[in-house]
Amino acid sequence: MTSSGKHQPNTLPAEHAGLDPSLVYANLENFELEHLQDMPSYFMHFENIQPISKKIGKGQFSEVYRAFCPLTDEMVALKKIQLDVVKDQKQLEDCVKEIDLLKKLDHKNIIRYYASYIVGKELNIVLELADAGDLNRLINHFKRNHRLLPENTIWKYFVQVMRGLAYMHSKSIMHRDIKPANVFITTHGVAKLGDLGFGRFFSNQTYEAQTILGTPYYMSPERMRKGGYNFKSDIWSVGCLLYEMAALQSPFSGEKINLTNLTKKIEKCEYPPVPSNLYSQQMRLLISNCICNNPAKRFDAGQVLLVAERMNDHFFQTPLRQSSSNANSPAVTSNSTKPPKF
Repeated sequence: MTSSGKHQPNTLPAEHAGLDPSLVYANLENFELEHLQDMPSYFMHFENIQPISKKIGKGQFSEVYRAFCPLTDEMVALKKIQLDVVKDQKQLEDCVKEIDLLKKLDHKNIIRYYASYIVGKELNIVLELADAGDLNRLINHFKRNHRLLPENTIWKYFVQVMRGLAYMHSKSIMHRDIKPANVFITTHGVAKLGDLGFGRFFSNQTYEAQTILGTPYYMSPERMRKGGYNFKSDIWSVGCLLYEMAALQSPFSGEKINLTNLTKKIEKCEYPPVPSNLYSQQMRLLISNCICNNPAKRFDAGQVLLVAERMNDHFFQTPLRQSSSNANSPAVTSNSTKPPKF
């Protein structure tokens, strides 16, 4: 605590560290909302947090608002989950699981968890606010203006995504729903992985998950088949993410596509190649090493991160011949030196 009596931003007292999942897990088999309502609140200081703007996000059972937190004296994202709408016990477990996963993670490229508390029949989760939107918004901006993202910009954000994902994998946690809309950006240009509602913790005894969750356009073949999958499924998704940053669309998107046709395209890895005259060979090779129908042959997070770091360093050290800020210039420009090999 500071001399003025305020807690430093991002630093919360232990009693406000977050909802203990064991409090809910203990009664999950006979879960009743009344139990939550009667539960002693360890987060009364957070109950003064009020949304100050319209929704900035929406999920199946939740809404996210921009809010001010007096305890930390900063703007936050307030995720509100209506517990009376969540009827399925598994969905209630997922609400608690998201909190448990967030509490395990502390990385600058992952949305930070602050606290959670229950008011009435509403579960509130206080999260770090990424105030410049998400990667999907950035991609759509370039798409509307008929421009492509400069390759240096792509690597700038992609390497940050991989830093966050490699950290998650080092903690034995999968994301399971990596897509542009789940990569959030701050006004300082920091990319952060978020929305871990589908995340999965793997113990030393557990190597594969069986459920089908996430967004179909970014799902690996093994997940589309509803078979077992592991961390390599996240790698498929980041390959799709990298592709979309370059092509401004998912590798498997198409008009009037149905799930059967989508599954066939994914299993056969049928997607238009990234144009060789617009982006580096290294980018195209990395995409193919991620979007590979054999999980054993896909890169792991460490390998993808290594390439991303090298490419980001290359473009950071080698200025573009034309400024991408010039609205009349092409968005993708050539470089004076060749990118490194991998």
